[in-house]
Amino acid sequence: MGWWLVDSDTLAESRFVISPLAEATACLFTLERASAAHPGEREWLDTHLPAFRSRLAGDPITALLLRAARGRNWTADFLTPAPTGEGEPAFEEELARVRATPPETAYADIEVALRGPLPGPLRRTDLADRAADLLEWVWTHTVLPDWPRRRRIMEADVVARVGLISQGGWAAALNDMRKGMRWLGGDRLQINTYDYPPRRIGGARLMFVPVTPRQA
Repeated sequence: MGWWLVDSDTLAESRFVISPLAEATACLFTLERASAAHPGEREWLDTHLPAFRSRLAGDPITALLLRAARGRNWTADFLTPAPTGEGEPAFEEELARVRATPPETAYADIEVALRGPLPGPLRRTDLADRAADLLEWVWTHTVLPDWPRRRRIMEADVVARVGLISQGGWAAALNDMRKGMRWLGGDRLQINTYDYPPRRIGGARLMFVPVTPRQA
């Protein structure tokens, strides 16, 4: 299993942050999987999946980029820049960080996600622009029209978890925050059930970013 060693100072500085980009990315992966977790999500997929598939069918390079960046058990880091934690960011600000990714960084991140070499057709300089354009399309067409409702759901989740902190500490709030995540005790936070080496997290702060789609 993958776990982090989190010191008390890091945990004390941790916070919940709502990120429009994280919601768009989660929705992108839901569209890519074409799998719904509940009837409401099924209705959303039925509405937007045909246009999404049509867009990728007309852009095979971006379709390949999406499959590669999604990886096996890890997503290419440049698609999910961490929020700064200084207030809720605007989608455009977050997207600009994705678009500014240097080609070499995108290559390296994709190779980590794939656990293998970068596919030949992706050795090009416009990967960040293509990823940003696709995320902007998902945001504009599938997320933004419903953003107020989605944001209320995430705010409610944050309020509930803050309540858990007051009742049972961070361990209560972290358990089952996502599939495979739980507090192990002894400053150990299990992030997932994959066989990754432990990491020591110190001198930083963790950002817990809720999204409304189910995350595999």
